[in-house]
Amino acid sequence: MLKDNGVAFANLPKYRNGPTARWMGHIFYRICREHGIEHRLTKPGHPWTNGKAERMNRTVRDAMIKAFHDPSLNSLKAHLLVFVQTYNFAKHHKAIRGRTHFQAVRDAWARNPSLFKINPRRLIPGPNT
Repeated sequence: MLKDNGVAFANLPKYRNGPTARWMGHIFYRICREHGIEHRLTKPGHPWTNGKAERMNRTVRDAMIKAFHDPSLNSLKAHLLVFVQTYNFAKHHKAIRGRTHFQAVRDAWARNPSLFKINPRRLIPGPNT
């Protein structure tokens, strides 16, 4: 998982190394480690990677908050779930050669299934999700 160097996802650089960094660490890093996810940070000052997280946040904000007013938290959660499913399973992206995110993950699974913990085909939304 590639994240920017924001304090929401990583400790300040001066606290990332040292005797307590491995077992103490940032909560986000510890959760990733518990689930076997490699947590990588972008290099500071590289605009081609630093803006990706912010761009996704803006996409969600524009689609969710600016376009609709949800009357309750449950309504907002339901709307967010529909947005995420549409974004991952229906929206085609130029950056991954016109495929959906799910199609790109499925193709990666076909090339090298050892990178995955579960078969991504089990993540297709349906009546049991």
